Amino acid sequence: MNWTHLGVAPDGTHHITPSGAAAYSQRYDQVLKFHAPGLAPVSQGGHAWHIAPDGSAAYPQRFTRTFGFYEGLAAVVGLDGAHHITPDGRQAYAGRYAWCGNFQSGRCTVRDITGSYLHITTDGCPVYPERWCYAGDYRDGSAVVQAAGGRSTHIDLNGGAVHGRWYVDLDVFHKGYARARDDDGWTHVDMSGNPAYARRFAIVEPFYNGQARVERFDGALEVIDETGATIVEPRPPRRMEFAALSADMVGFWRTQTIAAAVRLGVIEALPATEAEVEDRCRLRPDGARRLLRALGELHLVTSGNERWELTPRGMFLRASHPRTLADAALEYAGPFSREWAALPDALRAESNWRAPDVFGEVARDRLRREGHHRMLQSYALHDYRQVPGALALRGDERIIDAGGGLGALGRLVAEAYPSVTVTVIDRPEVVAQGQYGHPPRRGVAWRAADIFQPWGLKADGVLLSRVLHDWEDDDARRLLAHARAALPLGGRVFVIEMMLPSAGVAGALCDLHLLMTTGGRERSVDEYERLLNATGFQLQAVRTIAALPTILVGVAS
Repeated sequence: MNWTHLGVAPDGTHHITPSGAAAYSQRYDQVLKFHAPGLAPVSQGGHAWHIAPDGSAAYPQRFTRTFGFYEGLAAVVGLDGAHHITPDGRQAYAGRYAWCGNFQSGRCTVRDITGSYLHITTDGCPVYPERWCYAGDYRDGSAVVQAAGGRSTHIDLNGGAVHGRWYVDLDVFHKGYARARDDDGWTHVDMSGNPAYARRFAIVEPFYNGQARVERFDGALEVIDETGATIVEPRPPRRMEFAALSADMVGFWRTQTIAAAVRLGVIEALPATEAEVEDRCRLRPDGARRLLRALGELHLVTSGNERWELTPRGMFLRASHPRTLADAALEYAGPFSREWAALPDALRAESNWRAPDVFGEVARDRLRREGHHRMLQSYALHDYRQVPGALALRGDERIIDAGGGLGALGRLVAEAYPSVTVTVIDRPEVVAQGQYGHPPRRGVAWRAADIFQPWGLKADGVLLSRVLHDWEDDDARRLLAHARAALPLGGRVFVIEMMLPSAGVAGALCDLHLLMTTGGRERSVDEYERLLNATGFQLQAVRTIAALPTILVGVAS
Protein backbone atom coordinates (compact mmCIF):
# COMPACT_ATOMS: atom_id res chain seq x y z
CA MET A 1 0.00 0.00 0.00
CA ASN A 2 1.39 3.43 -0.99
CA TRP A 3 1.68 5.48 2.20
CA THR A 4 1.59 8.78 0.28
CA HIS A 5 -2.08 8.12 -0.51
CA LEU A 6 -3.13 7.61 3.10
CA GLY A 7 -4.80 10.29 5.21
CA VAL A 8 -6.01 10.63 8.80
CA ALA A 9 -9.60 9.57 9.47
CA PRO A 10 -11.98 12.29 10.68
CA ASP A 11 -12.03 10.83 14.21
CA GLY A 12 -8.21 10.71 14.29
CA THR A 13 -8.03 7.05 15.33
CA HIS A 14 -6.67 5.45 12.12
CA HIS A 15 -5.65 6.10 8.52
CA ILE A 16 -7.84 5.87 5.46
CA THR A 17 -7.40 5.43 1.71
CA PRO A 18 -8.54 8.06 -0.83
CA SER A 19 -11.89 6.27 -1.04
CA GLY A 20 -12.41 6.53 2.72
CA ALA A 21 -11.76 2.89 3.51
CA ALA A 22 -9.74 1.98 6.61
CA ALA A 23 -6.12 1.14 5.74
CA TYR A 24 -5.96 -1.43 8.58
CA SER A 25 -8.15 -2.85 11.33
CA GLN A 26 -6.41 -1.38 14.40
CA ARG A 27 -7.69 1.73 16.19
CA TYR A 28 -5.53 4.09 18.24
CA ASP A 29 -6.14 6.97 20.61
CA GLN A 30 -4.50 9.28 18.07
CA VAL A 31 -2.64 9.04 14.77
CA LEU A 32 -0.69 11.67 12.81
CA LYS A 33 0.19 11.90 9.11
CA PHE A 34 2.63 9.59 7.36
CA HIS A 35 6.06 10.99 6.57
CA ALA A 36 8.95 9.53 4.59
CA PRO A 37 10.10 6.79 4.82
CA GLY A 38 6.45 5.81 5.20
CA LEU A 39 5.89 5.83 8.96
CA ALA A 40 3.25 7.60 11.06
CA PRO A 41 3.18 8.48 14.78
CA VAL A 42 0.47 6.85 16.88
CA SER A 43 -0.43 6.73 20.58
CA GLN A 44 -2.43 4.26 22.63
CA GLY A 45 -2.91 3.99 26.38
CA GLY A 46 -0.17 6.45 27.26
CA HIS A 47 2.41 4.89 24.92
CA ALA A 48 3.55 6.18 21.55
CA TRP A 49 5.42 4.71 18.58
CA HIS A 50 5.39 4.67 14.75
CA ILE A 51 3.48 2.34 12.45
CA ALA A 52 3.83 1.17 8.87
CA PRO A 53 1.00 1.66 6.29
CA ASP A 54 -0.53 -1.70 7.28
CA GLY A 55 -0.84 -0.61 10.91
CA SER A 56 2.00 -2.76 12.23
CA ALA A 57 4.58 -1.34 14.67
CA ALA A 58 7.78 -0.19 13.01
CA TYR A 59 9.88 -1.20 16.05
CA PRO A 60 9.40 -2.60 19.57
CA GLN A 61 10.37 0.53 21.58
CA ARG A 62 7.70 2.70 23.20
CA PHE A 63 7.75 6.41 24.10
CA THR A 64 5.40 8.91 25.71
CA ARG A 65 5.11 11.01 22.53
CA THR A 66 6.23 10.59 18.92
CA PHE A 67 6.32 12.99 15.98
CA GLY A 68 6.86 12.77 12.23
CA PHE A 69 10.10 11.85 10.47
CA TYR A 70 12.06 14.67 8.85
CA GLU A 71 15.28 14.00 6.97
CA GLY A 72 15.20 10.42 8.26
CA LEU A 73 14.88 11.24 11.97
CA ALA A 74 11.83 11.67 14.24
CA ALA A 75 11.55 13.56 17.50
CA VAL A 76 10.30 11.46 20.42
CA VAL A 77 9.76 12.04 24.13
CA GLY A 78 10.62 9.40 26.70
CA LEU A 79 10.81 9.29 30.45
CA ASP A 80 14.41 10.52 30.22
CA GLY A 81 13.66 13.45 27.92
CA ALA A 82 13.36 14.28 24.23
CA HIS A 83 15.65 13.07 21.44
CA HIS A 84 15.53 11.68 17.90
CA ILE A 85 15.26 8.16 16.58
CA THR A 86 15.93 6.39 13.29
CA PRO A 87 13.14 4.54 11.42
CA ASP A 88 14.00 1.29 13.24
CA GLY A 89 13.53 2.97 16.64
CA ARG A 90 17.20 3.31 17.58
CA GLN A 91 18.37 6.52 19.22
CA ALA A 92 20.22 8.80 16.80
CA TYR A 93 22.50 10.11 19.57
CA ALA A 94 22.95 9.76 23.35
CA GLY A 95 21.90 13.27 24.44
CA ARG A 96 18.54 14.22 25.89
CA TYR A 97 16.72 17.55 25.80
CA ALA A 98 13.70 19.24 27.31
CA TRP A 99 12.25 19.63 23.81
CA CYS A 100 13.22 18.78 20.23
CA GLY A 101 12.09 20.19 16.90
CA ASN A 102 12.45 18.63 13.46
CA PHE A 103 15.53 18.41 11.28
CA GLN A 104 15.79 20.83 8.38
CA SER A 105 18.97 21.28 6.29
CA GLY A 106 20.75 18.81 8.59
CA ARG A 107 20.08 20.97 11.64
CA CYS A 108 17.48 20.79 14.42
CA THR A 109 16.49 23.26 17.09
CA VAL A 110 16.35 21.91 20.65
CA ARG A 111 15.80 23.32 24.13
CA ASP A 112 18.11 22.16 26.90
CA ILE A 113 17.22 21.64 30.56
CA THR A 114 18.21 25.25 31.39
CA GLY A 115 15.59 26.60 28.98
CA SER A 116 18.13 27.73 26.38
CA TYR A 117 17.82 26.97 22.67
CA LEU A 118 20.48 25.77 20.22
CA HIS A 119 20.81 23.79 17.02
CA ILE A 120 22.28 20.31 16.79
CA THR A 121 23.53 18.14 13.93
CA THR A 122 22.14 14.67 13.13
CA ASP A 123 24.68 13.10 15.49
CA GLY A 124 23.45 15.29 18.36
CA CYS A 125 26.43 17.68 18.47
CA PRO A 126 25.83 21.42 19.03
CA VAL A 127 26.44 23.41 15.86
CA TYR A 128 27.90 26.39 17.76
CA PRO A 129 28.75 27.36 21.37
CA GLU A 130 26.10 30.11 21.76
CA ARG A 131 22.81 29.58 23.55
CA TRP A 132 19.68 31.53 22.66
CA CYS A 133 16.37 32.50 24.25
CA TYR A 134 14.74 30.98 21.18
CA ALA A 135 15.86 29.37 17.93
CA GLY A 136 13.72 28.43 14.94
CA ASP A 137 14.04 25.91 12.13
CA TYR A 138 16.46 26.36 9.28
CA ARG A 139 15.13 27.17 5.85
CA ASP A 140 17.29 27.68 2.78
CA GLY A 141 20.44 27.76 4.89
CA SER A 142 19.46 30.23 7.65
CA ALA A 143 17.46 30.30 10.87
CA VAL A 144 16.09 32.92 13.25
CA VAL A 145 17.53 33.17 16.77
CA GLN A 146 16.51 35.44 19.63
CA ALA A 147 19.08 36.85 22.07
CA ALA A 148 18.63 37.72 25.74
CA GLY A 149 17.72 41.30 24.85
CA GLY A 150 14.59 40.07 23.10
CA ARG A 151 15.74 40.94 19.56
CA SER A 152 16.25 38.47 16.74
CA THR A 153 18.64 37.95 13.85
CA HIS A 154 19.48 35.33 11.20
CA ILE A 155 22.31 32.81 11.52
CA ASP A 156 23.82 30.53 8.87
CA LEU A 157 24.26 26.75 9.03
CA ASN A 158 27.39 27.14 11.15
CA GLY A 159 25.84 29.63 13.58
CA GLY A 160 27.51 32.69 12.07
CA ALA A 161 25.69 35.97 11.48
CA VAL A 162 24.00 36.21 8.07
CA HIS A 163 23.84 40.02 8.17
CA GLY A 164 24.26 41.14 11.80
CA ARG A 165 21.02 43.17 11.87
CA TRP A 166 18.72 42.74 14.88
CA TYR A 167 14.94 43.15 14.90
CA VAL A 168 12.11 43.17 17.45
CA ASP A 169 10.65 40.16 15.62
CA LEU A 170 11.79 38.23 12.59
CA ASP A 171 10.80 35.40 10.25
CA VAL A 172 12.84 33.07 8.05
CA PHE A 173 13.67 34.05 4.48
CA HIS A 174 11.14 33.19 1.82
CA LYS A 175 11.92 33.90 -1.83
CA GLY A 176 14.74 36.27 -0.87
CA TYR A 177 12.85 38.29 1.77
CA ALA A 178 12.00 37.87 5.45
CA ARG A 179 9.25 39.50 7.47
CA ALA A 180 10.80 41.74 10.13
CA ARG A 181 9.47 44.10 12.79
CA ASP A 182 11.49 47.04 14.07
CA ASP A 183 10.43 49.71 16.55
CA ASP A 184 8.24 51.36 13.90
CA GLY A 185 6.35 48.30 12.67
CA TRP A 186 6.53 45.39 10.23
CA THR A 187 8.46 45.42 6.97
CA HIS A 188 10.33 43.01 4.68
CA VAL A 189 14.12 42.74 4.73
CA ASP A 190 16.43 41.43 2.02
CA MET A 191 19.28 38.95 2.44
CA SER A 192 21.57 41.72 3.70
CA GLY A 193 19.12 42.43 6.54
CA ASN A 194 18.13 45.84 5.17
CA PRO A 195 14.49 46.91 4.82
CA ALA A 196 13.28 46.55 1.25
CA TYR A 197 11.30 49.82 1.47
CA ALA A 198 10.71 52.71 3.85
CA ARG A 199 7.09 52.04 4.81
CA ARG A 200 5.98 50.17 7.97
CA PHE A 201 2.80 48.19 8.56
CA ALA A 202 0.79 46.59 11.36
CA ILE A 203 1.00 43.14 9.68
CA VAL A 204 2.84 41.82 6.62
CA GLU A 205 2.61 38.47 4.85
CA PRO A 206 5.53 36.85 2.99
CA PHE A 207 6.05 37.81 -0.65
CA TYR A 208 4.39 35.50 -3.16
CA ASN A 209 5.37 35.89 -6.81
CA GLY A 210 6.49 39.46 -6.24
CA GLN A 211 3.62 40.70 -4.08
CA ALA A 212 2.55 40.55 -0.43
CA ARG A 213 -0.62 41.40 1.46
CA VAL A 214 -0.15 43.86 4.31
CA GLU A 215 -2.33 45.63 6.85
CA ARG A 216 -1.77 49.33 7.47
CA PHE A 217 -1.99 50.87 10.93
CA ASP A 218 -5.40 52.33 10.00
CA GLY A 219 -6.72 48.82 9.33
CA ALA A 220 -6.69 49.01 5.52
CA LEU A 221 -5.41 46.03 3.56
CA GLU A 222 -3.01 46.54 0.67
CA VAL A 223 -1.16 44.32 -1.74
CA ILE A 224 2.34 45.73 -2.25
CA ASP A 225 5.23 44.94 -4.53
CA GLU A 226 8.84 44.44 -3.42
CA THR A 227 9.47 48.19 -3.40
CA GLY A 228 6.57 48.80 -1.00
CA ALA A 229 4.38 50.38 -3.69
CA THR A 230 0.64 49.75 -3.55
CA ILE A 231 -0.76 47.41 -6.21
CA VAL A 232 -4.37 47.18 -4.99
CA GLU A 233 -6.29 48.01 -1.80
CA PRO A 234 -8.67 45.10 -1.04
CA ARG A 235 -10.04 46.76 2.11
CA PRO A 236 -10.40 50.46 2.94
CA PRO A 237 -9.28 51.90 6.28
CA ARG A 238 -11.19 50.68 9.32
CA ARG A 239 -10.06 53.73 11.28
CA MET A 240 -10.46 57.15 9.79
CA GLU A 241 -7.32 59.27 9.94
CA PHE A 242 -9.42 62.30 10.86
CA ALA A 243 -10.65 60.52 13.99
CA ALA A 244 -7.20 59.12 14.78
CA LEU A 245 -5.58 62.54 14.55
CA SER A 246 -8.34 64.05 16.67
CA ALA A 247 -7.73 61.37 19.33
CA ASP A 248 -4.02 62.20 19.36
CA MET A 249 -4.74 65.88 19.81
CA VAL A 250 -6.84 65.31 22.92
CA GLY A 251 -4.27 63.12 24.62
CA PHE A 252 -4.04 65.80 27.30
CA TRP A 253 -7.53 64.75 28.41
CA ARG A 254 -6.03 61.49 29.67
CA THR A 255 -3.05 63.19 31.31
CA GLN A 256 -5.18 65.69 33.20
CA THR A 257 -7.80 63.10 34.21
CA ILE A 258 -5.16 60.82 35.74
CA ALA A 259 -3.46 63.72 37.53
CA ALA A 260 -6.78 64.96 38.89
CA ALA A 261 -7.54 61.54 40.35
CA VAL A 262 -4.17 61.55 42.12
CA ARG A 263 -4.36 65.16 43.26
CA LEU A 264 -7.94 64.84 44.60
CA GLY A 265 -7.14 61.66 46.53
CA VAL A 266 -9.55 59.50 44.53
CA ILE A 267 -6.93 56.80 43.94
CA GLU A 268 -6.26 56.45 47.66
CA ALA A 269 -10.00 56.44 48.46
CA LEU A 270 -10.68 53.25 46.48
CA PRO A 271 -12.26 50.77 46.78
CA ALA A 272 -15.42 52.69 47.52
CA THR A 273 -18.85 53.62 46.23
CA GLU A 274 -19.39 56.86 44.33
CA ALA A 275 -20.99 58.39 47.42
CA GLU A 276 -18.04 57.37 49.58
CA VAL A 277 -15.55 58.84 47.10
CA GLU A 278 -17.58 62.04 46.92
CA ASP A 279 -17.58 62.34 50.71
CA ARG A 280 -13.95 61.33 51.34
CA CYS A 281 -12.54 63.55 48.60
CA ARG A 282 -15.01 66.44 49.12
CA LEU A 283 -16.21 66.41 45.51
CA ARG A 284 -19.25 68.19 44.15
CA PRO A 285 -22.44 66.20 43.44
CA ASP A 286 -21.90 63.82 40.49
CA GLY A 287 -18.17 64.75 40.42
CA ALA A 288 -17.14 61.32 41.66
CA ARG A 289 -19.32 59.54 39.11
CA ARG A 290 -17.99 61.57 36.18
CA LEU A 291 -14.35 61.16 37.18
CA LEU A 292 -14.67 57.46 38.00
CA ARG A 293 -16.34 56.76 34.66
CA ALA A 294 -13.49 58.54 32.88
CA LEU A 295 -10.95 56.50 34.84
CA GLY A 296 -12.90 53.40 33.81
CA GLU A 297 -12.57 54.37 30.14
CA LEU A 298 -8.80 54.52 30.75
CA HIS A 299 -8.92 50.99 32.28
CA LEU A 300 -7.65 52.32 35.62
CA VAL A 301 -10.74 51.42 37.65
CA THR A 302 -13.59 48.96 37.34
CA SER A 303 -17.06 48.83 38.87
CA GLY A 304 -18.99 45.97 40.46
CA ASN A 305 -21.83 45.87 42.99
CA GLU A 306 -21.87 49.70 43.03
CA ARG A 307 -18.26 49.81 44.26
CA TRP A 308 -15.30 51.03 42.28
CA GLU A 309 -11.84 49.54 42.64
CA LEU A 310 -8.46 49.93 40.99
CA THR A 311 -7.40 47.63 38.16
CA PRO A 312 -3.83 46.21 38.13
CA ARG A 313 -2.90 49.15 35.91
CA GLY A 314 -4.53 51.63 38.26
CA MET A 315 -2.60 50.22 41.23
CA PHE A 316 0.55 51.90 39.88
CA LEU A 317 -1.05 55.22 40.90
CA ARG A 318 -1.08 54.25 44.57
CA ALA A 319 1.42 56.36 46.52
CA SER A 320 2.47 53.23 48.41
CA HIS A 321 3.21 51.14 45.30
CA PRO A 322 6.97 50.38 45.12
CA ARG A 323 6.93 51.62 41.51
CA THR A 324 4.35 54.34 41.98
CA LEU A 325 3.52 56.56 39.02
CA ALA A 326 1.50 59.01 41.10
CA ASP A 327 4.37 61.50 41.07
CA ALA A 328 4.80 61.06 37.32
CA ALA A 329 1.13 61.90 36.79
CA LEU A 330 1.57 65.22 38.60
CA GLU A 331 4.80 66.06 36.77
CA TYR A 332 3.37 65.34 33.31
CA ALA A 333 0.14 67.23 33.96
CA GLY A 334 1.88 70.16 35.65
CA PRO A 335 5.43 71.39 35.01
CA PHE A 336 6.09 69.23 31.97
CA SER A 337 2.86 70.28 30.25
CA ARG A 338 3.72 73.94 30.79
CA GLU A 339 7.20 73.44 29.38
CA TRP A 340 5.88 71.63 26.29
CA ALA A 341 3.72 74.66 25.47
CA ALA A 342 6.91 76.42 24.37
CA LEU A 343 7.78 73.79 21.73
CA PRO A 344 7.29 76.16 18.74
CA ASP A 345 9.73 78.65 20.27
CA ALA A 346 12.22 75.89 21.04
CA LEU A 347 12.25 74.86 17.37
CA ARG A 348 12.08 78.30 15.77
CA ALA A 349 15.37 79.61 14.34
CA GLU A 350 14.88 83.19 15.57
CA SER A 351 13.89 82.63 19.17
CA ASN A 352 15.16 83.54 22.63
CA TRP A 353 13.96 80.23 24.08
CA ARG A 354 16.30 78.53 26.52
CA ALA A 355 15.91 75.10 28.06
CA PRO A 356 14.54 75.25 31.62
CA ASP A 357 16.88 74.55 34.51
CA VAL A 358 14.76 71.60 35.58
CA PHE A 359 17.30 70.26 38.08
CA GLY A 360 17.64 73.66 39.74
CA GLU A 361 13.87 74.13 39.83
CA VAL A 362 13.39 70.70 41.36
CA ALA A 363 16.11 71.36 43.93
CA ARG A 364 14.44 74.58 45.13
CA ASP A 365 11.01 73.01 45.69
CA ARG A 366 11.12 70.33 48.38
CA LEU A 367 7.77 68.70 47.54
CA ARG A 368 8.45 68.64 43.83
CA ARG A 369 12.00 67.38 44.44
CA GLU A 370 10.78 64.45 46.47
CA GLY A 371 8.09 63.56 43.93
CA HIS A 372 10.34 64.06 40.90
CA HIS A 373 13.00 61.70 42.22
CA ARG A 374 10.43 59.14 43.33
CA MET A 375 9.20 59.23 39.72
CA LEU A 376 12.71 58.63 38.37
CA GLN A 377 13.20 55.84 40.89
CA SER A 378 9.99 54.11 39.74
CA TYR A 379 11.13 54.14 36.13
CA ALA A 380 14.55 52.87 37.19
CA LEU A 381 13.09 49.99 39.18
CA HIS A 382 10.90 49.09 36.20
CA ASP A 383 13.56 49.32 33.50
CA TYR A 384 16.80 48.30 35.22
CA ARG A 385 16.10 44.81 36.58
CA GLN A 386 18.12 43.14 33.82
CA VAL A 387 20.89 45.74 33.70
CA PRO A 388 23.18 44.32 36.42
CA GLY A 389 23.43 40.94 34.70
CA ALA A 390 24.03 42.59 31.32
CA LEU A 391 26.94 44.59 32.77
CA ALA A 392 28.85 41.28 33.04
CA LEU A 393 31.08 42.51 35.87
CA ARG A 394 33.88 40.40 37.34
CA GLY A 395 32.29 40.88 40.74
CA ASP A 396 34.98 42.78 42.65
CA GLU A 397 34.97 46.19 40.93
CA ARG A 398 34.71 49.67 42.34
CA ILE A 399 31.82 51.32 40.50
CA ILE A 400 30.79 54.98 40.30
CA ASP A 401 27.09 55.56 39.59
CA ALA A 402 27.30 59.17 38.37
CA GLY A 403 24.00 61.04 38.54
CA GLY A 404 22.57 57.94 40.22
CA GLY A 405 19.57 59.68 41.81
CA LEU A 406 18.09 57.80 44.75
CA GLY A 407 20.41 54.84 44.08
CA ALA A 408 17.94 52.39 42.50
CA LEU A 409 20.47 51.04 39.98
CA GLY A 410 23.32 51.15 42.50
CA ARG A 411 21.33 48.96 44.89
CA LEU A 412 20.45 46.50 42.12
CA VAL A 413 24.12 46.21 41.15
CA ALA A 414 25.17 45.69 44.77
CA GLU A 415 22.48 43.04 45.14
CA ALA A 416 23.67 41.19 42.03
CA TYR A 417 27.39 41.47 42.89
CA PRO A 418 27.87 41.31 46.70
CA SER A 419 31.63 42.06 46.46
CA VAL A 420 31.21 45.14 44.24
CA THR A 421 31.24 48.60 45.84
CA VAL A 422 29.05 51.27 44.26
CA THR A 423 29.43 54.98 45.00
CA VAL A 424 26.36 57.00 44.00
CA ILE A 425 27.20 60.61 43.06
CA ASP A 426 24.47 63.24 42.81
CA ARG A 427 23.43 66.68 44.04
CA PRO A 428 23.46 67.08 47.84
CA GLU A 429 19.69 67.31 48.20
CA VAL A 430 19.23 64.15 46.08
CA VAL A 431 21.83 62.24 48.08
CA ALA A 432 20.12 63.31 51.30
CA GLN A 433 16.78 62.01 50.00
CA GLY A 434 18.34 58.76 48.83
CA GLN A 435 20.02 58.13 52.16
CA TYR A 436 16.98 59.13 54.21
CA GLY A 437 14.46 57.17 52.15
CA HIS A 438 16.28 53.82 52.19
CA PRO A 439 18.06 51.78 54.86
CA PRO A 440 21.85 51.58 54.42
CA ARG A 441 22.90 48.81 52.07
CA ARG A 442 26.20 47.01 52.18
CA GLY A 443 28.27 47.88 49.12
CA VAL A 444 26.51 51.22 48.40
CA ALA A 445 28.14 54.51 49.37
CA TRP A 446 27.07 58.08 48.67
CA ARG A 447 28.90 61.22 47.59
CA ALA A 448 27.24 64.63 47.34
CA ALA A 449 28.83 66.49 44.43
CA ASP A 450 28.29 68.38 41.19
CA ILE A 451 28.93 65.77 38.51
CA PHE A 452 30.17 68.52 36.17
CA GLN A 453 33.10 69.12 38.52
CA PRO A 454 35.99 66.66 38.98
CA TRP A 455 34.75 63.72 41.00
CA GLY A 456 37.85 63.06 43.05
CA LEU A 457 37.30 59.29 42.87
CA LYS A 458 38.99 56.35 41.19
CA ALA A 459 37.06 53.33 39.99
CA ASP A 460 37.10 50.31 37.70
CA GLY A 461 33.79 51.19 36.08
CA VAL A 462 31.40 54.12 35.72
CA LEU A 463 27.64 53.94 35.24
CA LEU A 464 26.02 56.80 33.31
CA SER A 465 22.41 55.74 33.33
CA ARG A 466 19.96 58.11 31.64
CA VAL A 467 22.36 60.95 32.37
CA LEU A 468 23.93 61.84 29.04
CA HIS A 469 20.54 62.18 27.33
CA ASP A 470 19.77 65.14 29.61
CA TRP A 471 22.51 67.21 28.00
CA GLU A 472 23.69 68.55 24.67
CA ASP A 473 26.94 67.20 23.21
CA ASP A 474 29.35 69.64 24.87
CA ASP A 475 28.05 68.85 28.35
CA ALA A 476 27.87 65.13 27.57
CA ARG A 477 31.54 65.20 26.59
CA ARG A 478 32.39 66.96 29.88
CA LEU A 479 30.70 64.18 31.83
CA LEU A 480 32.46 61.48 29.83
CA ALA A 481 35.77 63.27 30.37
CA HIS A 482 35.22 63.12 34.14
CA ALA A 483 34.41 59.43 33.79
CA ARG A 484 37.64 58.88 31.84
CA ALA A 485 39.64 60.71 34.53
CA ALA A 486 38.24 58.33 37.16
CA LEU A 487 39.21 55.18 35.25
CA PRO A 488 42.49 53.41 34.58
CA LEU A 489 43.51 52.25 31.13
CA GLY A 490 41.07 49.47 30.27
CA GLY A 491 38.44 50.68 32.73
CA ARG A 492 34.88 50.68 31.45
CA VAL A 493 32.09 53.20 31.21
CA PHE A 494 28.55 51.83 30.87
CA VAL A 495 26.22 54.22 29.04
CA ILE A 496 22.65 53.09 29.69
CA GLU A 497 20.15 54.83 27.44
CA MET A 498 17.31 54.32 25.01
CA MET A 499 18.87 54.25 21.55
CA LEU A 500 17.32 55.93 18.54
CA PRO A 501 17.24 53.57 15.55
CA SER A 502 19.57 54.25 12.65
CA ALA A 503 16.48 54.27 10.43
CA GLY A 504 12.90 54.97 11.47
CA VAL A 505 11.17 57.34 13.89
CA ALA A 506 10.88 55.36 17.14
CA GLY A 507 11.78 57.45 20.17
CA ALA A 508 11.25 60.81 18.45
CA LEU A 509 8.66 62.01 20.97
CA CYS A 510 10.99 61.12 23.86
CA ASP A 511 13.64 63.17 22.08
CA LEU A 512 11.32 66.21 21.98
CA HIS A 513 10.42 65.67 25.63
CA LEU A 514 14.09 65.90 26.58
CA LEU A 515 14.48 69.06 24.51
CA MET A 516 11.61 70.72 26.35
CA THR A 517 12.44 69.59 29.90
CA THR A 518 16.24 69.45 30.08
CA GLY A 519 17.51 70.72 26.74
CA GLY A 520 18.97 67.27 26.07
CA ARG A 521 18.42 64.72 23.33
CA GLU A 522 18.09 61.03 22.62
CA ARG A 523 20.88 59.63 20.42
CA SER A 524 21.71 56.70 18.17
CA VAL A 525 24.51 54.23 18.82
CA ASP A 526 26.66 56.02 16.21
CA GLU A 527 26.16 59.37 17.95
CA TYR A 528 27.14 57.91 21.32
CA GLU A 529 30.15 56.23 19.77
CA ARG A 530 31.38 59.61 18.50
CA LEU A 531 31.02 61.05 22.02
CA LEU A 532 32.97 58.12 23.45
CA ASN A 533 35.73 58.38 20.87
CA ALA A 534 36.10 62.10 21.57
CA THR A 535 36.65 61.52 25.29
CA GLY A 536 39.17 58.68 25.38
CA PHE A 537 36.93 55.62 25.02
CA GLN A 538 36.50 52.93 22.42
CA LEU A 539 33.07 51.37 21.99
CA GLN A 540 33.53 47.72 22.96
CA ALA A 541 29.98 46.33 22.99
CA VAL A 542 26.32 47.17 22.49
CA ARG A 543 24.16 45.05 24.77
CA THR A 544 20.42 45.01 24.28
CA ILE A 545 18.06 43.79 26.98
CA ALA A 546 14.34 43.11 26.95
CA ALA A 547 13.65 46.40 28.75
CA LEU A 548 13.76 49.85 27.15
CA PRO A 549 17.42 50.82 27.68
CA THR A 550 20.48 49.58 25.80
CA ILE A 551 23.93 49.29 27.38
CA LEU A 552 26.94 50.70 25.54
CA VAL A 553 30.28 49.55 26.93
CA GLY A 554 33.17 51.95 26.38
CA VAL A 555 36.75 50.97 27.24
CA ALA A 556 39.18 53.63 28.43
CA SER A 557 41.98 53.86 25.88
